[in-house]
Amino acid sequence: MRIKISILAVALVLFFAVCAIAGDFTDNEDGTVTDANTGLMWQQGQDWSMIWEGAITYCEGLSLAGYNDWRLPNIKELRSIINNSLYNPAIDTEYFSDQYGSHYWSSTTYANDFSFAWSVWLVDGSAWNSIKSNTYCVRCVRAGGE
Repeated sequence: MRIKISILAVALVLFFAVCAIAGDFTDNEDGTVTDANTGLMWQQGQDWSMIWEGAITYCEGLSLAGYNDWRLPNIKELRSIINNSLYNPAIDTEYFSDQYGSHYWSSTTYANDFSFAWSVWLVDGSAWNSIKSNTYCVRCVRAGGE
């Protein structure tokens, strides 16, 4: 009996951990989405593909919904909006409907080779190290709140 209860407890913990990872989103009706789990505010749409340095410059120059403190998300932040129960795309299209490409840049440089940075493949949500001269899509982020 104890084993059955332990297995059930582990299954419930895993279920709720996966749900938390998927995000608890609110459409702010201004081109942004807020994730209650992380407190991050996301650009709801995205710009077309660009190289990594262009992605950083684009986000740092973005003015959206009255905010000018946008930036390119790090790999952990970018993975936080992935929903592993979805496939192609592995993201909630109710909140992020404009999916133009399969790879999205993060700001995180690959430690083994500084000419590479981490990206997320939106088909299945997996992370890849990609040469910074590749052109991938961009979704900017900022800290939530005011």
